[in-house]
Amino acid sequence: MKKVRLGIIGIGIQGGTYADFINEGRVKGMEIGAICDIDPEKKALIEEKFPGVPFYGNYIDLLESGNVDAVITTVPHYLHPEIGIASLKRNIHALVEKPAGVYSKQVKELNDFAATKPEVTFGIMFNQRTNPLYQKVKEMIDNGEIGEIRRTNWMITTWWRPQGYYDLSEWRATWSGEGGGVLVNQAPHQLDLLQWICGMPKRVYSNVKYGYQRNIPVEDEVTAMLDYGNGATGVFITCTHDVIGTDRFEILGDKGKIVVDDSKKVTVKRLAQPESEMSATIPWGEVSKIFKGEGLSKIYTEEVLEFESVWGAQHIGVLENFAANILDGTPLLAPGSDGINGVRLANAIHLSSWIGKEIEVPFDEDLFLDELNSRVTEEKTSLVK
Repeated sequence: MKKVRLGIIGIGIQGGTYADFINEGRVKGMEIGAICDIDPEKKALIEEKFPGVPFYGNYIDLLESGNVDAVITTVPHYLHPEIGIASLKRNIHALVEKPAGVYSKQVKELNDFAATKPEVTFGIMFNQRTNPLYQKVKEMIDNGEIGEIRRTNWMITTWWRPQGYYDLSEWRATWSGEGGGVLVNQAPHQLDLLQWICGMPKRVYSNVKYGYQRNIPVEDEVTAMLDYGNGATGVFITCTHDVIGTDRFEILGDKGKIVVDDSKKVTVKRLAQPESEMSATIPWGEVSKIFKGEGLSKIYTEEVLEFESVWGAQHIGVLENFAANILDGTPLLAPGSDGINGVRLANAIHLSSWIGKEIEVPFDEDLFLDELNSRVTEEKTSLVK
């Protein structure tokens, strides 16, 4: 195999973007094998834009066509595990879009099945893992450059969406269509990066607002408190009603601090000695100087790293890495099995707000599903009225 023939299941905005990348020759080791969409009107558009590329109205037909070696699932969130399993079952490599699913129980089914097919590549589109900035932050944390993590804070409110965005279609921002709001649509990348870099929290307590500033039944405002189980804590804040927006990620360690601003700049402050040692040994006279802002250069060094992000490059990076894994065994940057972590974290945030309690992670998956289904039922009932 010289190139991976990719089947694109769902040719909306995201699927169309990937098709363009591949068709323009921007994805090394990959070509379009076939395209699938349940909308029959898309067929004429595909024939015009991608002549010669087979079109299917049913994803099973695409999987069994012999025209694809792998697929990507750019479909509603609930369908990712179903299509992923169907692909792997037929020995078709699967790259699922984020999030891996709506609830961790269905994602676990996908992961468990994928584990029975180790010879078939299973990845997830966590494109931010190819971002050099976050790769650098993870490298610094893994190398212990700021020591043991004490606290994490991420405020990511750059997801402004007006009411018109939600009114584009009936499935958008619904429990039955998307399975949630900002946590499952806009913020899955940050939830993945948070656990990828800092580890999974052991407990979660949240305050979530549903339809706070938008006429939607799902969440548009989230504040979650994280407990990592070793004394370290965290706060995660996101929303879709801040038109100005803030993207600031802070990681405090016992030997320094990393601050990421706007996903473009990293400021690293490294202490000359661990904070606990400083606390135990520093003379009071030196402390008073610090309070006045004096002698800080003796306390820590500062390094500022600037990164440029080219739109689309990170998605292309995941596609190329996925193809390379199939072609020559290059390790996956985003193994599909990792997808459950962000889904589990989002589920825990939802569940905590629904029952008003701190949630242990992992939690009772059946309880979460019952709570989710009750909201789906309520939503459908209100539509009937």
